[in-house]
Amino acid sequence: MLLVGCTDRLSVLHPAGPAAAAIATLWWVLLAGAVAIFVLVMALLALAFRVRGSDAPEAERGGEGRWIIGLGLVFPITVLAALLAYGLVIGERLLPRAGTDVVAVEAEARQWAWRFAYPGLSVEDTDGVLHIPAGRPVDVHITSLDVIHSFWVPRLAGKLDAIPGHVNVLRIQADMPGDYAGVGAEFNGKGYAGHRFVVTAHDADAWSELVEGAAR
Repeated sequence: MLLVGCTDRLSVLHPAGPAAAAIATLWWVLLAGAVAIFVLVMALLALAFRVRGSDAPEAERGGEGRWIIGLGLVFPITVLAALLAYGLVIGERLLPRAGTDVVAVEAEARQWAWRFAYPGLSVEDTDGVLHIPAGRPVDVHITSLDVIHSFWVPRLAGKLDAIPGHVNVLRIQADMPGDYAGVGAEFNGKGYAGHRFVVTAHDADAWSELVEGAAR
């Protein structure tokens, strides 16, 4: 179990694209904020016990109590507000934007498989493997045929639900060619554990060959 947890195939801490890099940075920032709050609160708690058991004058204890209450409340609230603001900024940056270089693909989930389509590219639909160009933004239009699933490629972007009768759009991008593991990240039945897929990112020549070969 420990070895599985150390692999980078499904690790958000080993990003391979700009969206995943932003999420990994957010993770580290949130961790740093949480550690800072925890350390300060524990220090204040220890100080409170020390002051309570000491022979210091009542006025001195009252001053320290105000200091504890002030930092114990003001500091965590300030840090949490800053983390919230930073998270909102990152979330705004991850939203799909219109662009001339964006490739649009479709992801259709069902129990227990993924089917991918490439509208306007003359590429045949694929099962279990999503083909994308490396170094270019890709908008994945996600939906489901049956129940709610969740599309997640940890090294390329965050996860987004696949909802029956509705289309959600997720922007992904791979910095380098390669295969990137994806999973259905919504528990919805016995086949959930095997609901996986692969995103294959091609370099410019391989992508052109794939598209042009499919068009012929």
